[in-house]
Amino acid sequence: MSIVLIFVAVMSAIAIWWLSQQRLASKPWLEVGMVGDFAGPGPARLPAAKLGLFVFLSIVCAVLTLLISAFFMRMAPDWRPLPEPMLLWVNTGVLVFSSVALQRARVAARRGEMDGLKTGLIAGGASALAFLAGQLLVWRQLHDGGYFLAGNPAVGFFYLLTAVHGVHLLGGMVALGRTAAKIWRGATATQLRLSAELCATYWHFLLVVWVVLFGLLLLTSRFAGFAQQLADFICGVPGG
Repeated sequence: MSIVLIFVAVMSAIAIWWLSQQRLASKPWLEVGMVGDFAGPGPARLPAAKLGLFVFLSIVCAVLTLLISAFFMRMAPDWRPLPEPMLLWVNTGVLVFSSVALQRARVAARRGEMDGLKTGLIAGGASALAFLAGQLLVWRQLHDGGYFLAGNPAVGFFYLLTAVHGVHLLGGMVALGRTAAKIWRGATATQLRLSAELCATYWHFLLVVWVVLFGLLLLTSRFAGFAQQLADFICGVPGG
């Protein structure tokens, strides 16, 4: 559990530093002047939506860290590494493209370019759906190959981790759809700047999470012995 405690400590330190920069301890009733006139020293206050996303991502990181720790702790003699479906590499490339597309939408929103914003949102959303479809195909390939949920703990963890990641991606699709709906209701690119930024940030986060999960799969499929030694080290099991 030491890796979990280290992660929690690091995330807590980052959260405390970030919150300290937002002047959350200030007393607005003591400020002099009209509302909105006082800028105050230091960086501007963080929008509530950004702060909420940061807190949410911190919670997701904590949950994923616990799952990954359980992943290593569960490794035992009955742990049989999964094969490495080539489709996972394709899916990873698709998710990278989705993240890049939403970053382009973010930049377009900053510049007030509605066409670029629309193109980025459509491309990002379509490629995210393609990623999810590709993950389902990987599940189908594993099932057809005899890798069932209850037959091997490695398979069970693969299904669990990819399902958790997919659910969070679906949640991001909801936010992406709401942003797109605002466009059809006549919102300008400037008005959608914050929404595009939040979507891009969330997608970048999901990409990093997937790279970590994909790395775990490669670690256990190509270097099963090393992965077992690493699991023993994390769990505090003395070497044989």
